[in-house]
Amino acid sequence: MTRILVVNGNTTPAVTHRIAQAAAAAAPPGCTVETIGAPYGLPLIVSRADWLVGGTATLEALAARRGSYDAAVIAVFGDPALDAAKELLGVPVLGISEAAFHAASMLGRRFGVVSFTAALKPMFQDCLHHHGLTARCAGFRMGPVNASYPDTLGEAETAQLLALVEQSVAEDGAEAVILAGGPLAGLAHLLQPHVRVPLVDGTVAAVRLAAALAGMAPAERPHRARALTGFSPALTGLYGPR
Repeated sequence: MTRILVVNGNTTPAVTHRIAQAAAAAAPPGCTVETIGAPYGLPLIVSRADWLVGGTATLEALAARRGSYDAAVIAVFGDPALDAAKELLGVPVLGISEAAFHAASMLGRRFGVVSFTAALKPMFQDCLHHHGLTARCAGFRMGPVNASYPDTLGEAETAQLLALVEQSVAEDGAEAVILAGGPLAGLAHLLQPHVRVPLVDGTVAAVRLAAALAGMAPAERPHRARALTGFSPALTGLYGPR
């Protein structure tokens, strides 16, 4: 049985629950999925400063359960702490933006990115560049910079998302569209009947790719034990002797 751990990097239980539902539904046969929230941090991650706080909390959550999973998913769009987790944990670790970008690039020649708030655009652009797929992106369609992910996704919020998706397709030429953000987990399946191009859910893509990669050990990385102070025993242990 393949064990996948999904970590939501914010502290909002409703978002963790939404991600958990989407992750469980995406898991292929023979996989179990555990989804947890950050042990501390912010209700939502909407800035670079938030991203740094969320990254430490995410890495700590992964460290605390080290040895109990075969692959892991960081369920924050922008993938905070992803490179650190890949370096330190010894199992495949994927971010939901990393997975969404790669999946979308295989479903269409150019993909669009849709989100509720434009405040996240700089982080998304940095992440896209980091994964080497900037040239494949048709553009971003986002709500106002001062907007946030809503607590509930009713008719008005759904209509807003669909309008942004339609703009991405009609005006930007996107052949696939990513619904960007952990709080949007599970929506692609619900909205797909109303959209003529594939919609990509980063949580779904990451869980399925994690299941495929589990057991394919990352390249052995050099490790030099160092003393880390002021952090939890779990996180400190990532820097200790092996």
